[in-house]
Amino acid sequence: MNKIFLIIQREYLSRVRKKSFIIMTILGPVLMAAMVILPAFLADWSEATQKNVAVLDETGWYYEKFKDQDNISFYHVHNDLETDKEKALYEKGDLLLYIPKTELNIPVYAELFSTKQAGLNLTSYIKSVMKTEAENKKLLASGIDPKVIKSSKVNINLSTIRVEEGGVEKKSNTEVEVGLAIFAGLMIYFFIFMFGAQVLKGVMEEKQNRIVEVILASVKPFQLMMGKIVGIALVGLTQFLLWIVLTGVFLGIFQSGIFGGNTDALSMFSSQSQIANTATPVNGADPFAMVTEIITSINFKTMIFSFLFYFLGGYLLFASLFAAIGGAVDHDADTQQFMFPVSIPLIFSVALSGLIINQPDSNLSVFLSMFPLTSPVIMMIRIPFGVPIWQLATSMSLLIVGFVISTWMAGKIYRTGILMYGQKVNYAIMWKWLRH
Repeated sequence: MNKIFLIIQREYLSRVRKKSFIIMTILGPVLMAAMVILPAFLADWSEATQKNVAVLDETGWYYEKFKDQDNISFYHVHNDLETDKEKALYEKGDLLLYIPKTELNIPVYAELFSTKQAGLNLTSYIKSVMKTEAENKKLLASGIDPKVIKSSKVNINLSTIRVEEGGVEKKSNTEVEVGLAIFAGLMIYFFIFMFGAQVLKGVMEEKQNRIVEVILASVKPFQLMMGKIVGIALVGLTQFLLWIVLTGVFLGIFQSGIFGGNTDALSMFSSQSQIANTATPVNGADPFAMVTEIITSINFKTMIFSFLFYFLGGYLLFASLFAAIGGAVDHDADTQQFMFPVSIPLIFSVALSGLIINQPDSNLSVFLSMFPLTSPVIMMIRIPFGVPIWQLATSMSLLIVGFVISTWMAGKIYRTGILMYGQKVNYAIMWKWLRH
């Protein structure tokens, strides 16, 4: 047992001291924080240029219908198209919106002239204004007041309430649960492959460099394999926890530092909460209270514990198989024929994520969340929707059993294959090693 701990210590310290580990540990949170911060910053920066739009409306339908927006202002012109185009585009550097006159049809066609790309927000606003005005004219022509149509529109708030064991009722939010399910499942998939591949690469490097022959003079093959698997697992957990902490720190630094003097960018971050506080309650519901209720309804303790368990369990199961492949083959090219069958369950789990989200309690979903090779991803997708305790306990127990079996099988292949050089390995040979 002491030898396994020594191998774990060696694997852990040798990897966390690498420059690549330190760089990725710092760079990862910076990139994740930037993904949150930069869209608001870039959106604010990209819209800083003022756009002036000259409106030549030959129909008269849209006179003074276009209201000034953020960084966009409208003004009307009344000459012919060529004169106004020349003046607006080349003398003033503005844009020109031309709405030609029609004799019979409702004016629903327009042309926007510009020397540079107009931008999606401007074109969307123009189409929205014209669409609304044209529809209102058609309603009036039919004797229908558009105000009546507008006042008849209502927003439906559907609250989903999950009745748990013991009759306990808990409000849930499908959109939030779907987001959590996809995020958790993809993170498990990503981490298993990322750190499992490190195990395979590490074993192959030691085998190719003949270092393993020296190591096996002091320890057993199974001890070497387990030490390497557990050591890299601890490296993965360390990096993951540091990412969580550093991402929060960098978010705080970026918000206070980069946007400290930029009130427009800060207002974009707080706009949702402002809307929640100032919005008129619908059917007596306070939007801010609804958001708070959704957040509190999520069982974060169960989510975090389950994520850590299925990350470790799934990683240990697949890492043992990756270690066996690394010990059996001599070259990177030979790993492909063995990696794909091992990877199929994980790929299959991600491919079925949409089906699992739509039917989290179906027989297929329950089975896949119990099967050890698919449970790390599938169960994490199901947990946000609520999973009975007995199903969670059964899934975890089967994953532990699956890890023990896979480790035993991988150990037998690893024990023989790690000292085999120059032999072309196939499934028949690996089956022979497994039975040996």
